[in-house]
Amino acid sequence: MIGIYFSGTGNTKFCMDKFLTEYNNSKNIFSIEDKCTLDKIKNNHEIVIGYPVQYSNIPKILRDYVTSNQYIWKGKKVFIIATMGLFSGDGAGILARLLNSYGAVISGGLHLKMPDSIGDVKVLKRSPEKNKELVMKAEEKIHKAVHSIKRGKPPQEGLGIGYHLAGLFGQRLYFGWKTKRYTDKLKIDHQKCIGCGLCKSLCPMGNISIKSGLAVSSDKCTMCYRCISKCPKQAITLLGKRVIEQNEINQYI
Repeated sequence: MIGIYFSGTGNTKFCMDKFLTEYNNSKNIFSIEDKCTLDKIKNNHEIVIGYPVQYSNIPKILRDYVTSNQYIWKGKKVFIIATMGLFSGDGAGILARLLNSYGAVISGGLHLKMPDSIGDVKVLKRSPEKNKELVMKAEEKIHKAVHSIKRGKPPQEGLGIGYHLAGLFGQRLYFGWKTKRYTDKLKIDHQKCIGCGLCKSLCPMGNISIKSGLAVSSDKCTMCYRCISKCPKQAITLLGKRVIEQNEINQYI
């Protein structure tokens, strides 16, 4: 088994590392941003895919990756890991249905609650102690899931009609439009920006450029929150008006 993932602030990458270490004591995980990843998918039958849920949906960058390479999934056995700040309903199921339409065989799904990565919205903020506890519980859940998989009984979280309805009516029906397109709502405060270029280097979409010594955003943000979490001057926001907390998984492990 190999791991394929997209990760914004590091939560999903951390979970994928833990899962593959538990499963076969390997670090065979590859970001969809890596040039080698398609070859890795081609050459492996069993795959685990991880990603952060956005409004009970798949990040736009991952949806485009799966769809543009739809030929590659036929016959692949796929287990899905969805990370989230609180709730997703069918976070794993929505990707499962897409992959299934391209011929993949879905073996199971796992939902993992992790520290909130939406740094400019207050609603899900927790204390460092609570976030550390969340990470520990996620590790325990991964351990149990791997043992279940090895016994031939993989967890089925996010799959099935009940989960589907929970995701649809819980969030996606009202907010699903936010992830159907890339957004042009990323805001950069030029009173704070120092033009360091870190945000440009972090952006998986090439959505940020440096012009006249300042960072400038375009219209292809995939809402991963990397730039917001890393900006040294807290000059970038997306859903909120100010940065409340910059999130990084290493704070909690």
